[in-house]
Amino acid sequence: MKRINALFLFCLAILISCDNGEVEIRSFGVIPDTGEDVTGAFNAALQKCRDNGTEVLHLEKGVYDFWPEDAAEKEIFVSNTSSEVECPSKVKIIGLLLENQHNLTIEGNGAELRFHGKQTMVGIIHSSGIRLRNLHIDCERPGASEMRVEKVETDGVILRFNQSSWYEITAEGRLELVGEGWRTEYPHCVEYDKTSGHMNYSSNWDIVQESRAEEMEKGLVKVFTDATSSFREGNVITVRDRIRDQVGILNLESSDLEFEDMGIHSLHAIGVVSQFCRNLSFRNVRFEPREGSGRILASSADFLHFSGCAGKVNVKRCRFSGAQDDPINVHGTYLVLEEVVSEKKARLRFAHHQTYGMQAFWPGDTVSFVNRNSLQTVAEAVVDSVRRLSDREVLLTVDRRIPQEIRAGEYVMENLTWTPEVEISDNYFTRTNTRGTLISTPRKAVIRNNVYEKVGMSAILVSGDAHDWYESGAVRDLTIENNRFIDCSYSAVKNAVILIEPTNTVEDEPVHDTIRIISNKFESEGREPVVSKSVRSLKFI
Repeated sequence: MKRINALFLFCLAILISCDNGEVEIRSFGVIPDTGEDVTGAFNAALQKCRDNGTEVLHLEKGVYDFWPEDAAEKEIFVSNTSSEVECPSKVKIIGLLLENQHNLTIEGNGAELRFHGKQTMVGIIHSSGIRLRNLHIDCERPGASEMRVEKVETDGVILRFNQSSWYEITAEGRLELVGEGWRTEYPHCVEYDKTSGHMNYSSNWDIVQESRAEEMEKGLVKVFTDATSSFREGNVITVRDRIRDQVGILNLESSDLEFEDMGIHSLHAIGVVSQFCRNLSFRNVRFEPREGSGRILASSADFLHFSGCAGKVNVKRCRFSGAQDDPINVHGTYLVLEEVVSEKKARLRFAHHQTYGMQAFWPGDTVSFVNRNSLQTVAEAVVDSVRRLSDREVLLTVDRRIPQEIRAGEYVMENLTWTPEVEISDNYFTRTNTRGTLISTPRKAVIRNNVYEKVGMSAILVSGDAHDWYESGAVRDLTIENNRFIDCSYSAVKNAVILIEPTNTVEDEPVHDTIRIISNKFESEGREPVVSKSVRSLKFI
């Protein structure tokens, strides 16, 4: 009888919690700290939450482990990732999948989601009203490897590997970096200088790979070489794979997403990509290695990458430390006009090798025709229909005649509907060898009350590019105010802390308009605070 009563009370508690729209993950049989794979059970719980209209899913504090074997597989083309040659397959292995899910909060209560193997850790697809909070996200074996130069000797160097960076020594005595079912095949090396705190491109891993290696003890390896002059004791060599086959977190064609009070400690390949999403908020998220891990890197590339988003992008009170590329990049995509098929039809092509295949236009979107050389908009139209011709090409029908001056190869097209307002405020940026923030949107953008410290290239870059990266577009209302720039632009060819540099080759008319740089503090000796070109109405106070 006692067992029956206990069971009755347990079921009653579940029913009551469901009536209130809140459930515990344990009620679905998902328990932390077991070391077992929870992928299937966790995703099944999410589906039940979707079917039941659950509003809040509570996790228990502890570690939940995700392996790729039971993960969802979906072919998805993601901006700025990989070409057909670099990675022919666009299948994403998604560990934690929220698809067609609406108005759900995952309350982590301090829990950690730990991912194993190569996978896109979290995917939010065709969903809305999703909120992740009080969570930690990490990898058992991060995709980037780290080793400290312990000692430089006359016949070689001794390397101390971080405990999360796994390696093997081949029968031929060569050092290889390995993970859970993968190995680094196309390495890219950035070195952290312990004295200056700078991150710089380095060829030291090339020397290591070409030399004979011998393990002295677990985690301690001697590399035999007489090319030791570039090694510095105490520096940390960080190595990632160039191939962006997966994504750390993917937000795809979703709206009203919030990430709050989180620690994101390791992101595979290219961090958090938000592609054609509307209204995104990141508040008090720590993009940095877990305290006590001894790691330098938390992402192999960008931390936050916004491609073709709309509504409002809000990044507030976050920390960005340890990326091998830009912490924040906001942009659209120019497609090259390959052919004017008829008076209202144009054939367009994705031109950048790593960005293609995604849907870039929808009926009803407003688009602009932009001259590639001047980056001037010469006409606008509204999309009537879109037809995919291939992974690289689309056929666009618009609501009005295409002007005769618009010729194939000389023009690109930008989607103006999918451009966001942006606010980046009260954040801290450090330990990256590239830029801190890239911003390309015609809508109101504010970068305020941030600290940029030891950012290798320009802390803030405003570009617009129809020849190389094809990242659109023209800025029309940008305020950079009350920021502090400490030791930035130390490795750039152009020593500008704030660089405004569109790629236009014809400069009859300015590309950007209304940029205010007000009340900022520059502590970067020997570097220009601002270098700009092709701006109408630039205010620098």
